[in-house]
Amino acid sequence: MASMGVGLWVVGNHFLTTDIPAAISHPVRLWVFNCIFQLLITWGMIFEKLRICSMPQFVRFVHDLPPLRKHPDVVVKDLRFGTIPMKLYQPKASTSCLRPGIVFFHGGGGILGSLKTHHGICCNLCKKSDAVVLAVGYRMMPKHKFPVIVTDCMSLDFQSPSYQQNKNIPLLSQNLIFYCWCGYLDISPSWRSAVLKGSHLPAEVWEKYRKWLGAENIPDKFKKRGYLPVSREPLNEAAYLETKIILDVMNSPLIADDEVVSQLPEACIVSCEYDVLRDDSLLYKKRLEDLGVRVTWHHMEDGFHGVLTTIDMSFFYFPCSSRILDAVAHFIKGL
Repeated sequence: MASMGVGLWVVGNHFLTTDIPAAISHPVRLWVFNCIFQLLITWGMIFEKLRICSMPQFVRFVHDLPPLRKHPDVVVKDLRFGTIPMKLYQPKASTSCLRPGIVFFHGGGGILGSLKTHHGICCNLCKKSDAVVLAVGYRMMPKHKFPVIVTDCMSLDFQSPSYQQNKNIPLLSQNLIFYCWCGYLDISPSWRSAVLKGSHLPAEVWEKYRKWLGAENIPDKFKKRGYLPVSREPLNEAAYLETKIILDVMNSPLIADDEVVSQLPEACIVSCEYDVLRDDSLLYKKRLEDLGVRVTWHHMEDGFHGVLTTIDMSFFYFPCSSRILDAVAHFIKGL
């Protein structure tokens, strides 16, 4: 009865609060996919409250249960670098030339995802780009926090257009990203309100980085779905002292000095319209281009956060995932 009650609550809450955009192909498929995902998150939270296991541990256990799909054109080897597990993917066809090498760090914000959940991506990337792929099974929360895990991007501003527009769109909601953010940096979730209102940063700090992170750097066409500029509230000094670790460049590489960013190599950036982190990609693109770094950019109008992981899923496959992988493979071949 308890499991049925939890299931009904998740379905009902999901139906009332989740926003499935009309531009998404196969909206029912996404609704079901996200409903299952939210059910796992909810049961994980329950187990965490009961101190049985943490939410990330439960979700990772479940999402790693399905067997790996075999790709006959790819040779896969399990390796270890010290204590870190890895998977090496090599095209089966022999060649007399050197192949490109890709070091792959899977997504999931340090709480979800694994070598198994991204196995399909690595196999397809290996085949389509004719490259050797080394996937790293890096250490994750809750056992490992900053600076053991180094994430790609933590935004200083939770009021950018994409954070407002996509806060209730699958698969990464604003609540879940804040859970990841707090867990990774070992910050109390009680500061959520202060962070979302912008009172966790002194005015002089925000003004220093606004030239790179302000919403004025986002093209107007990305604000058409609705964006309401929010006035930042007065400084909450306690919140600042608790959360100022976000100013570490390892957490927020977008605030690195020009001298550092300008030395980065040519980049390929893929952004998804219905992703709460969309604007992080757009800001990164602009920062690189302003400093003369060459950027190849692809924007998926029907994409959402995590869509690439569906590339090897039969029922939950979304065509957008293949377009993303094709774009990345084409970029790698052209290097």
